[in-house]
Amino acid sequence: MFVSNPLLLSREAYVPGLSKEYVSKTYGIPIGEIAKLGSAENPLGPSLKACQAIQAAMPRLEVYPEWTSRVLRERIAEEYGFDSGQVICGAGETEIISWIIRVFSAPGDRVQMYAPAFPMYHIAAENEGRAPRFVGMGDELEFRLEDFLEQLAERPRIVFLTNPHSPTSRLLPEEHIRRVCEAAGDALVVLDEAYIHFTQTEGALHLVREYPNLIALRTFSKAFGLGGLRVGFGVATREVIAPLLQLKPTWNLGQLQLAGASAALDDKAHVSRTVAEVAANRAYVVDKLTSMNRFRVIGDPRANFLLLRIEDPSLDSKRAFLELLKQGVIVKDCSLSFVGLGDRHLRIDIGLRKDMDRLIRALSAIDTTAGPRS
Repeated sequence: MFVSNPLLLSREAYVPGLSKEYVSKTYGIPIGEIAKLGSAENPLGPSLKACQAIQAAMPRLEVYPEWTSRVLRERIAEEYGFDSGQVICGAGETEIISWIIRVFSAPGDRVQMYAPAFPMYHIAAENEGRAPRFVGMGDELEFRLEDFLEQLAERPRIVFLTNPHSPTSRLLPEEHIRRVCEAAGDALVVLDEAYIHFTQTEGALHLVREYPNLIALRTFSKAFGLGGLRVGFGVATREVIAPLLQLKPTWNLGQLQLAGASAALDDKAHVSRTVAEVAANRAYVVDKLTSMNRFRVIGDPRANFLLLRIEDPSLDSKRAFLELLKQGVIVKDCSLSFVGLGDRHLRIDIGLRKDMDRLIRALSAIDTTAGPRS
């Protein structure tokens, strides 16, 4: 069978977080005693207003939705102070990322990002025959802006920034974003703000008004709690949005997605509760982890997850990941998901307090049984 890109047959497409059901079946742990901390999901669940709107939309399931997601685009534009012609909606940010790769680059073109980075940036680029270009981060996985700007001299067609960054949970300074936009020339800068609510800042959507080469992406999967609904959006100039609308599948979002996401924007109380819960438990768990010998939190986490470095050379991320699973804690083994991290890191979500306590107990058990530090 003819395949245009051999990479499509040579590797796993994506490594998602494990499910509670899998861990329960494999290790015999009751589902209610499992802490799922590997998919960055909302610990408080979905927006109630969104659920009610989805239920109300059920009688319209036989009706095709308006193909451009007009009502949702208008609601997003109203919420953030843009024109609806500056907004595009997709089945999560990941769908929009794939369109951006296809529209704004050609086969062989460079696509620049930090390493590590959200894997869908380079996976989408590789799948379309583009050439990912990685800029390494510092020893403490800090941003190296000057290195990033220097590599822009290779004239990539697309540049990805994540704020806050995944998997490090670090917050990008606005000046960093501005300098990249100014140095990128006619390359499109993609600012992924999937986790921005958890930073308790306004984010950088407003920069779209200043930089015509910038598109900002956000999602309903995290703070709004609608990961299973699959809705994301992008905001840019009309000139950037217009060709994306031409490429997107005609009916990519259904009636339930449009209804649920529109209602979620009105549920600011749910977002506030989620952010407060995550912020409190983030501070709690980071404080608890400082007493451990074999593990160390990287930087100042600002998202709904943290990055944990394994300091003990006798312990790697695969072994730590499996030991945590045996204790009913699901995290993300970064060696399977993130370019440039090797086998020394785990990405761990911030969940409910009971989940944080289960995590701390599980890590403490590993911390006391690991081999001696060198």
